[in-house]
Amino acid sequence: MARLEDLELAIESLPEDEYSQFRRWFLERDWEKWDREIEADSASGNLDFLVKEAQDAKAHRTLKAL
Repeated sequence: MARLEDLELAIESLPEDEYSQFRRWFLERDWEKWDREIEADSASGNLDFLVKEAQDAKAHRTLKAL
């Protein structure tokens, strides 16, 4: 647990501009991970139910636009 605590202390001690850079880097890294998970789920068919739901809603004229 010391590593996590060390990271937390290091992050808290960053000047505002470096914290902003770190935050952008971390968020981008997080989104890239999310994108890879979505791509893997899509490729494996785990998201096919969403397409079916949309097709069914369109067929029943209950599809709602956001």
